[in-house]
Amino acid sequence: MGIQNWSDDVILVELPQEPEMGEELKNTTGVVRDRGDCDVVVDFSDVDIVTSSSLSKLLKLRKLLTDCGHRLIFCNVAPATRGIFTVTGLDGVFEIVDDKFVALASLQIVS
Repeated sequence: MGIQNWSDDVILVELPQEPEMGEELKNTTGVVRDRGDCDVVVDFSDVDIVTSSSLSKLLKLRKLLTDCGHRLIFCNVAPATRGIFTVTGLDGVFEIVDDKFVALASLQIVS
């Protein structure tokens, strides 16, 4: 788990299960604010379900990044979590790819 500096302009976040997820997202937002100029890849490999509190934190993180012209990409999202994103309409808000290598590669192509 944790926040990793993948490169000079990319942070990779490996989310833990709830309830620790909320604290990790709060920490990630702080790192993004301090660092300023970066994209974020969030790896959901260890996540089965997301609470409304964590959804709120994900939306805040997305707003912070998009306001600065940066991207937030989710990867390795479990079917139950994808279902939550679909039911809430957030599947059209968040960028979701299959795995972290696809996410990281897409950031390199655009950069």
